[in-house]
Amino acid sequence: MSIEEGRKYFRDLGMEDRVIEFTVSSATVELAAKALGVDGARIAKTLSFKTPENCILILAAGDARIDNHKYKAKFHTKAKMLSPEEVLEKIGHPVGGVCPFGISREIPVYLDESLKRFKTVFPAVGSPSSAIELDLDELYKYSNALEWIDVCTVPEHN
Repeated sequence: MSIEEGRKYFRDLGMEDRVIEFTVSSATVELAAKALGVDGARIAKTLSFKTPENCILILAAGDARIDNHKYKAKFHTKAKMLSPEEVLEKIGHPVGGVCPFGISREIPVYLDESLKRFKTVFPAVGSPSSAIELDLDELYKYSNALEWIDVCTVPEHN
């Protein structure tokens, strides 16, 4: 999978024209924010974690960090991220382009409450140089999210 899988996913929904591809890398929150000209917190980063069954994806705000206590309380296991090789093998998108679009429906997807601060956010679309702007209802629908969860902390801004 790759940007082509992400594009196909949105093409099938009649939304391919909303996919943004950059001539520069957007593989990190900082790079994506710079390429889009937005605050990094609005980048919806997709984090991939090992589970006893396989793996899960959690989309969180760009400035959010996993809170290990909250994660363990929710999932009853320690938060352990997939390696880059495991991400490509299990999810099908490379690190920097990981997203919930065009992946196996068997992979559970969750959205963290940290995203609810924004009207729209920018997840990747399968490559380290892509994004799409979605409102929160669209993100929930098109990511096939199971539920909103609270497993992150966000820095306090003065």
